[in-house]
Amino acid sequence: MREGRMKNITLGRTGITVPQNGFGALPIQRDTKEVAVSLLRQAYEGGMRYFDTARAYSDSEEKLGMAFEGMYDKIFVATKTAAKTPEQFWKDLETSLSMLKTDCIDVYQFHQVEQCWKPGDGSGMYECMLQAKEEGKIRHIGVTAHKINVAYECVESDLYETMQFPFSYLSGEKELKLVEMCREHNMGYIAMKGLAGGLINRGEAAMAYMQQFDNVLPIWGVQRQKELDEWLSYMDRTPEMTDEIRAYIEKEKQELSGEFCRGCGYCMPCTVGIEINNCARMSLMLRRAPSEAWLTEEWQEKMAKIDDCVNCNKCRTKCPYELNTPELLRQNLADYRKVLAGEVSVK
Repeated sequence: MREGRMKNITLGRTGITVPQNGFGALPIQRDTKEVAVSLLRQAYEGGMRYFDTARAYSDSEEKLGMAFEGMYDKIFVATKTAAKTPEQFWKDLETSLSMLKTDCIDVYQFHQVEQCWKPGDGSGMYECMLQAKEEGKIRHIGVTAHKINVAYECVESDLYETMQFPFSYLSGEKELKLVEMCREHNMGYIAMKGLAGGLINRGEAAMAYMQQFDNVLPIWGVQRQKELDEWLSYMDRTPEMTDEIRAYIEKEKQELSGEFCRGCGYCMPCTVGIEINNCARMSLMLRRAPSEAWLTEEWQEKMAKIDDCVNCNKCRTKCPYELNTPELLRQNLADYRKVLAGEVSVK
């Protein structure tokens, strides 16, 4: 494997320039405050400079505030609001500023938008962003999306300075087009789900893939020490694309071609309580992240709830990847029962 020093990238017209190795702070909501603060400070000491969180990530913002109060001149922090009204926007923004212990957020993003908010559209939402910027409470206006056509519209509007969208070596032509559109519009591209929700289990290959793009900033979800250690190890020994990694990625794409659940959870909650974001990809997880934990009595009960599906199709209408979720659930349940019966073996 050829290696080199981690390169810096600039997020479009924001001018924000950081190592191509960002910290995704969603998972630290599952850590104790002590563990989370330790991970965040180690990430900074190891060279990470871009930290992404959201109002929706329970106490993630609070943990960043505990770790970085008084240090915001040394890092860049991004957070998000899922607000749909101006009133909620301002409430979220003030809460985020308070939790983060800062007076200005570097990148403030509309979270998982269903539409491209624009000035004069009657919602008042984009006007809130402009006012917040004028008041010095935010520096840059960003957006996150899961639906590709909404993402395209946001880029083409030239209203936003950053786009955050799922991107990994399993991404297809539509996502690659989005990366190129962001380059053409001088818009920063922040890649979430660089490990495809846990389906990618070789970090070296994931990082080597990202290194091919000079306008993409991956944010890796970090919850455990060993995860952070791996990403920090790449700061001085950054994997580069080789023939071996390229062949490995092609094999991965063939194995995961077609329809599969990315585990994003935007289909939730289920009408009858099915844990869709895990149950709809159980077959893949059994094979790619094999663990007896998937076969416990608790998980058997969770999978059995698929039998209760009433085909309301609410999950299907909310899926950003337009999957036939009810059918996918049934297929996964059938596979799961074969594994339990010993008819199918896993690695």
